[in-house]
Amino acid sequence: MEQESDLVTGEAVVLDVRAAKLASRGLAMMIDVALQLITLIIAMLVLSQVAVFGDEALALTLFLVTLVLIMVGYPVIFETLSRGRSLGKMALGLRVVRTDGGPVRFRHALVRGLAGFFIDFWALGLLGVVAVVTSLLSPDGRRVGDYLAGTLVIRERMPASRTPYVGMPPQLAYWASQLDLTRLPNDLALAVRQYLSRTSELRPEAAEALGYGLAQQVAGAIGAPVPPGVPSWAYLSAVLAERRRRDQAKLQPAVQYAPPVTRTAPGQYAPPQPVQSYGQPVQPYPQAAAPTQAAAPGPVTQPETPPEPENPFAPPG
Repeated sequence: MEQESDLVTGEAVVLDVRAAKLASRGLAMMIDVALQLITLIIAMLVLSQVAVFGDEALALTLFLVTLVLIMVGYPVIFETLSRGRSLGKMALGLRVVRTDGGPVRFRHALVRGLAGFFIDFWALGLLGVVAVVTSLLSPDGRRVGDYLAGTLVIRERMPASRTPYVGMPPQLAYWASQLDLTRLPNDLALAVRQYLSRTSELRPEAAEALGYGLAQQVAGAIGAPVPPGVPSWAYLSAVLAERRRRDQAKLQPAVQYAPPVTRTAPGQYAPPQPVQSYGQPVQPYPQAAAPTQAAAPGPVTQPETPPEPENPFAPPG
């Protein structure tokens, strides 16, 4: 059974991932062990021919080296090259990540591979008993190798979560339209979007501190400081909403097609027709209306001054 993990990045953003438990990890392990045993049997058949026609000590040495390469090198090589996935994990949609959500590297895969051979499964693991007990006692299904390497196995095949909608504060719409957002990095924009979607899950003081830090990074990237009196979350919402509006405008260009000129009589051409937009009905040109007599001016009244809002920025829900 899988449950949501409590992974938190260095920017205090909670990662919405699901940790793989004993059932899925055990099935992936069985696939990997089956492939390792097949490779080991083929290697033994080849080395047996070396022992018959050559030195038995050399054949034994080659067998031990091959055993270590297959049992330890197989998971290390695959998890390093595929960023945390062996063949069994690929089949079940699992991946090994760091406890902060980042991808694993060679040192993480090497620690997991050595711990799996000597502690979790084979040498001292009693054919996997140590790994099973440790995984059952761990809330995230981690074995000894995961604790030593600082890693976690998660499920990748999950229903796509709905992208949170970031609205434009009306008071900042015109100001945001004048910004130069070409220098805003994608990773920084993603961090801001995650922060805005998780604001309600953070403590007020933590949300304010994190929002201030992100606002300063965005201001340094686009060259536009936070306007006076504007909260950090409103500044970040305006920047992301304007960035989304410009991206959508690039994907929907206005394409117009003009009809050909038709000839009515020798030496004469029909008057130009109004341009028709693709997929829209033709709108005729308006006729000039007859001049009307101006009405007598009425008494001048003083317009009422609208009341000022108490708080123009309401925090996001």
